[in-house]
Amino acid sequence: NSMNKADFNYIDHYKRDAEEFDYFEHRSGATAHDERRVREYIISGVDVKQGRVLDVGAGSAWVAEKFTQKGFEVVSMDISLKNLVKAKEKVPGSLHSCVSSDAFKLPYKDASFDLVIASEVIEHVYDPKGFVKELTRVVKPGGQLLITTPYKEKLQYSLCIHCNKPTPLHAHIHSFDEKVLLSLFKDTHASSLEWATFGNKLLIFLRTYVILQFFPFPLWKLKDSAANLLFKKPVHILIKYTR
Repeated sequence: NSMNKADFNYIDHYKRDAEEFDYFEHRSGATAHDERRVREYIISGVDVKQGRVLDVGAGSAWVAEKFTQKGFEVVSMDISLKNLVKAKEKVPGSLHSCVSSDAFKLPYKDASFDLVIASEVIEHVYDPKGFVKELTRVVKPGGQLLITTPYKEKLQYSLCIHCNKPTPLHAHIHSFDEKVLLSLFKDTHASSLEWATFGNKLLIFLRTYVILQFFPFPLWKLKDSAANLLFKKPVHILIKYTR
């Protein structure tokens, strides 16, 4: 069920998406817990200690918030100007700048960033291989790219009441496992390429966040790994590319 650029005007879609949905609203319950663990997993995977960060598809600007606190210079990048205005309001200061751009045509020279993060974005793009190629292009030698996405997601569709065609829920148009993700990096000159799965569908189904939300990240990670040994149904995959 792949979708090409002609089927999907993604620039218009995500500009409209920002008008319709508030990425900055307070999240609660299982959703908030899941998003928090994705953020913590990404942060724990970063080996770069300083420099410039590009946050692709900046959403709620959590990357800017966390990494400017560590002294990084962060560029929040999004198609939507509305989200970027909110991002700058949320994280003011000289270490944070915002750029409206298409991820397939980044306005940067090769090797411009020490760290690039694309969290829960690649499942939305029409050409994942082209997306990875453009993101790795701007990573400095020794720098990193971290991508997270749902793991082996069963794509679901509803019938659009406007155009009478099947439309993917949450605009997720691709599903990934480690094999598919690793294949996207084939020509990217990686000095290392690592991946990990995390989150557990059974723990979500059993609403364990009520207790697990109080666990610090290392303890949660241990519990999560144990759950995936017993019931192997991870929710997310993280891939870490080092140039």
